[in-house]
Amino acid sequence: MAATTISPAIRKQMSTVAVAMKVAVIGSGISGAVCASTLARNGVSVTIFDSGRGPGGRMSQRREIGEDGKELMFDHGAPFFCVGNSDAMALVHEWESRGFVSEWKQVFGSFDCAFNKFLGIQQEGDAKKYVGVPGMNSISKALCHESGVKTMFGTGIAKLEWLEEEIPWLLTDSKGDNLGRFYGVVASDKNIVSPRFTQVTGLPPPLDLSLVPELATKLQNIPVLPCFSLMLAFKEPLSSIPVKGLSFKNSEILSWAHCDSTKPGRSTDSERWILHSTPDYANSVIAKTGLQKLSSETLNKISEEMFKEFQCSGLVSSLPFFMKAHRWGSAFPAKSIAVEERCLWDRNRNLAICGDFCVSPNVEGAILSGLAATSKLLQTSSCL
Repeated sequence: MAATTISPAIRKQMSTVAVAMKVAVIGSGISGAVCASTLARNGVSVTIFDSGRGPGGRMSQRREIGEDGKELMFDHGAPFFCVGNSDAMALVHEWESRGFVSEWKQVFGSFDCAFNKFLGIQQEGDAKKYVGVPGMNSISKALCHESGVKTMFGTGIAKLEWLEEEIPWLLTDSKGDNLGRFYGVVASDKNIVSPRFTQVTGLPPPLDLSLVPELATKLQNIPVLPCFSLMLAFKEPLSSIPVKGLSFKNSEILSWAHCDSTKPGRSTDSERWILHSTPDYANSVIAKTGLQKLSSETLNKISEEMFKEFQCSGLVSSLPFFMKAHRWGSAFPAKSIAVEERCLWDRNRNLAICGDFCVSPNVEGAILSGLAATSKLLQTSSCL
């Protein structure tokens, strides 16, 4: 980890730490992964819990199998990220040197669906676009496998219980099994306090907000923007599209499209595109279906509607040999709740809440929030 990510004052305090404390990190998206790896590098014993099969969060990579039996990989969440903050940039440069991040050098544009024309085409500009290599989840994968980080995937947290004891936090899963005791907790998943958790699982949110009354008002009902992504694979390049990433204007259904197979380190056996829906379109579907698992029939209908809109642009002349939709029900925060602090912190409970919903709704915001949570826990550890 680049030394510039932690202030000199905190580094001095860390040198006095005699005993490694145990910290649980909930969620293995970029914010949780950055926090966990930085804590581990500074002598803290870290366990990551994630209900998913692997790390990444919204920077996950989807593995599918085509009709011919060949593997298809899709970055179906965040397509790329930009950084401007010096601390975040230091990390990205380190990740580049380690080989799991690279700049994506392509041409991007904006397309007006009302007039079926491009409004502008952007050549390589000041803001470099970065991607994980060979997939967007490569960053979280690497960080979650740092020395000192233990990972438990497929393990959802059902309850965070505070005990008035020396090691106060007790975590349990949905079966009621004890997952361990921890001195501190970092939650990078906003759903640990959200009613959406109950809508999906039928269980109360894992964290009782009465434990953290000072944070409760900020944590309650964080607004989110849902999205559907559509994964497409074509046998031949879509040569009529002069760009590899484009935003859509005047479309009720589509907001974004990019050619995933043009990213560094990706297979070029097929041309793979990913479309993102507008929040309004996603909300209209969720209003009818709720947040429960969608049926194949519903997902197929969504796929057809999104691809038809892509076709109506006049940019697509061939049919894909693979097409599948995915729902991001609550991944995109609609507001930031801790812009100045960069994370929420309860020093009485040794509890940090971090994520892009704290700073800004992008990868850089998630990185900065994870670093802020790290600093809070390291200050606590220096007082042990």
